[in-house]
Amino acid sequence: MSGRIYLPVLHSFENNNVFTGSFGPFRYKITPNVVMRNAKEVNNEQSSMKAEYWHGPLCYEYSDVEGEKTFVMTEPGLAQMRDWLDAQI
Repeated sequence: MSGRIYLPVLHSFENNNVFTGSFGPFRYKITPNVVMRNAKEVNNEQSSMKAEYWHGPLCYEYSDVEGEKTFVMTEPGLAQMRDWLDAQI
């Protein structure tokens, strides 16, 4: 696991929760796109998480996004997203 970026557990994204975080002036937002296999089960292979980042003191709504990338909603996808965000700092 990388040392700078904190991300919640995958279950948080499976429940359609948006997550924002920061590391110094580096800010990021992760937005899930959940696809259900049935009424109670998430289809993780079809679901995704979009990560966006920017630098500065302002929130998402008042900032210019500098980059974005979408990852599959799996544990390996979560690890890839953490590594990608770490590399953007």
